[in-house]
Amino acid sequence: MSEIHSGLLFVIGTLALLLSGMSVAFALGVISLLFMVVVMPPAMIFTLPETLYGGMDNFTLLAIPLFILMGEAIGRTRASVDLYESAYRWLSRLPGGLGIANVVGCAIFAGMCGSSTATAAAMGSMGIPEMKKRGYSGGLAGGLIAAGGTLGILIPPSITFILYGIVAEQSIGKLFIAGVIPGILLATLFAVWVGYKSHRDGRLKPTGMAAGAMPLAPQRETFTWRERFETLPRRSV
Repeated sequence: MSEIHSGLLFVIGTLALLLSGMSVAFALGVISLLFMVVVMPPAMIFTLPETLYGGMDNFTLLAIPLFILMGEAIGRTRASVDLYESAYRWLSRLPGGLGIANVVGCAIFAGMCGSSTATAAAMGSMGIPEMKKRGYSGGLAGGLIAAGGTLGILIPPSITFILYGIVAEQSIGKLFIAGVIPGILLATLFAVWVGYKSHRDGRLKPTGMAAGAMPLAPQRETFTWRERFETLPRRSV
């Protein structure tokens, strides 16, 4: 059997198992084991444990479960809530301040856990309802959280950088340093776009907007300096 035929059979078998309702992990595992037994020579099969151990025997990989554990611990505390509240109080005077607060919150949270998924889940659970309650469309609220969640890939510590550094044999420390400026720049561009859209939509009259369009028109809230500073030293338990 040629490599092309083997590849096609592998793809077809994987799709068949996935469409049958089997979970992704078991579908990939079953089809991989089946093809290893059928296609691979017995001598290569016996070397798989050694190859697997050699790939996992890397001290740097220890950082990944620790970052995931840290992100899980932070997600189960009030850290994300306090971070969100503090960012909103300090940025409430800006146009689209609530949207900007979500972007800033995502950037800071990404720097604490290193995971885009954890960032989007933690910030979206509170950010999306609050934005929708204050006049933001559901698409814009979800888009801001989805975009802000991707900052976890760039802003160190990043699990993606660790995996890339191991595979490409590059310095993980240098990758972390290289991700700082692009991460901050991307977060700044997100914030500037939200402020611009809020200012533009706030100046438009209802008759001047396209049918079905929803302006940001956020409900601005004012906070005293005391109310702003009291959110900074808060303990999350």
